[in-house]
Amino acid sequence: MRDLKHLSHKNRFSDHRPFNAGPSNRRLKSKVKSTRFRLSFPTGKRLQRLKLTLIFLAIVLALTPVCIATLRQPKTTGLQVSGLFASPTETTPKPLEAAKPPGTLSHFVLADSLLENAVINGDQLTAITTDGLRFNYTIQGGLQKRVHDFLAKNKVPYGVFVAIEPATGRILGMTSYSSVDPGWTKSSAYDLYPMASLFKIITASAALESRKITPESVIEFRGGPTSETPRYWDINPRGKNNRLDVTFAMGKSINPVYGRIASDIAGKTSVMASVSSFGFNQELFPGSPAKPSQASEPKSNNDLMLMGAGLDHDVKISPLHAAVIMSAIANGGKMMAPTLTSSISDDKGREKEAFAPREIRRLVSPETAASLSRMLSSTVRTGTSRKAFHDRRGRPLIDVSIAAKTGSINGSDPKGHYSWFAAFAPIQNPRIALVALVINPDKWKIKASQVGEQALEEFFEK
Repeated sequence: MRDLKHLSHKNRFSDHRPFNAGPSNRRLKSKVKSTRFRLSFPTGKRLQRLKLTLIFLAIVLALTPVCIATLRQPKTTGLQVSGLFASPTETTPKPLEAAKPPGTLSHFVLADSLLENAVINGDQLTAITTDGLRFNYTIQGGLQKRVHDFLAKNKVPYGVFVAIEPATGRILGMTSYSSVDPGWTKSSAYDLYPMASLFKIITASAALESRKITPESVIEFRGGPTSETPRYWDINPRGKNNRLDVTFAMGKSINPVYGRIASDIAGKTSVMASVSSFGFNQELFPGSPAKPSQASEPKSNNDLMLMGAGLDHDVKISPLHAAVIMSAIANGGKMMAPTLTSSISDDKGREKEAFAPREIRRLVSPETAASLSRMLSSTVRTGTSRKAFHDRRGRPLIDVSIAAKTGSINGSDPKGHYSWFAAFAPIQNPRIALVALVINPDKWKIKASQVGEQALEEFFEK
């Protein structure tokens, strides 16, 4: 494809003679001389040619203003127009380089593509491109290896793990494994999966931000803890309802409590405002392969209750996004841009790009972040992850305070039972936030909370 400045003014149709025009189409002179000039009306083939000629002239006259206006457009438009007239046999030009986002995210995709072949030097991972660029990763080699080996040893059908440093956004670990489909691992951290009960964090945030609840608030409800039928959750005006505080209900992941918080306390407007604030339905990480997380507005009150409880299968999130959310809560509500590299240097050792922390947005207020931390602290102490973090005698396996949330739901892509674990620690001065997702068939291998325990044990053993 030629650039606009090299376009000639040659008529595109100069070598094409339509309607048999040329030397052989001369006017015929009558052999019989006449003293009077006669203009005979064309008939037959001459009439047909005249009609076609008039049609052609009409088309040319109609297109002339369009062509003139097009040629007066800026250069980029000219390039697009020239492509329309290029020969199919011409070599397709190389696409223009897209605008690079600010910060270190401009090299995120390249760093991710090299990660699989990165070399461990002590606890530092590095990779070198074909043109000599050296990528120094933020990933901790020991943490990466411990989690990957644990997934491989247990031959999980599908497993993915992401860990982030809350204050900076540095990715401390990002690995995956599949005994069923090794190709799945290439984009597993960036693809979307049903969010399950991790959404209860967003439900709680909506109510906390509007000051409708505190970590000590007690909610009445009906139905069992794992009930998935909202019509049974509404309270009985005659009394005899179940009662739980929202902190205990977070740790035990009580569906009716958070379904009622979404519907009767926070309301749809506040819930959808939190959905947007948390980064759903938008490109949150430009320059990375992460797909935008999805959450459609509920059409009915029952749908809102299902969403609030984490039972809406169409609410989907990537493991990277989920890890960034946990990192933001740990960081007092400030969401930092995730990065894979601490620095990039050329083949002569000169630094080409250095990492600088970059805040994306404020997810929640510091007060809401603190309240969420208190509510999430019950998951490991008394909630759904207690067994994974305590021995048979009830003694903790890790001597550190942990804020966490689990999620469990069936999915179809890939098909199986989805087990989520999201956490950060220590609660008072968080140094790591992480998310693990394990997808099992009917026969279980391991749960995501066990992956999280392995990661935190490795991280805090140092």
